[in-house]
Amino acid sequence: MGYPRFASRGRTFVYVLPCREADILKVGFSRDPLDRLRTLHRRFFEFFDLDRGLLIETDHLRDARRIERLFITTLAADRAPAPLAVRQSAAGHTEWFRGVSPAVEALARKVCTEQGHPLHAPLSAWLRERLNDSSGLLYDWSARMLEMIEYAHFNAATDPGWRLGEKALRDALDACAALDLELRALVPAAVFAWYHGDGHFG
Repeated sequence: MGYPRFASRGRTFVYVLPCREADILKVGFSRDPLDRLRTLHRRFFEFFDLDRGLLIETDHLRDARRIERLFITTLAADRAPAPLAVRQSAAGHTEWFRGVSPAVEALARKVCTEQGHPLHAPLSAWLRERLNDSSGLLYDWSARMLEMIEYAHFNAATDPGWRLGEKALRDALDACAALDLELRALVPAAVFAWYHGDGHFG
């Protein structure tokens, strides 16, 4: 059970994701930065500092690969291991760097100025727009998830899978709240009541 999936816009983004609690960041590329954030950490909106993160938007995958390679080669001396809190299956091995935040931001701005790529900074603003654009999917998905959770709650379901669904729904709603979205307008009234009732029904 996971988050609602949003269709790719057909472009590719180079991302810079600074950690909130340490001077370490990740660079990489993805057609769907929101999905990539979720694969890296379930509570990505707490783990990464989204107000310091940024995206470089490219029209072609080859451009994103080239820019990512520029970051990796330029910063090679400052490589760091992936944080233990990041899912190892998604962490990568060569794209984490320590103590380079100002240099990375300066390089990103230079690349965008010289090559004409749009720069999205801060990342939090792009994510707010993305989630607002996809609010219909969130509305329907959250309604289905709550139905499943409510059924399990009142029927003493023994399958632990519904607990994963409960976590996924709460994480998705917490992400919206962390990004200062008007949650009441994005989800059904029953979902909003469940969320603000700390998971209680009725």
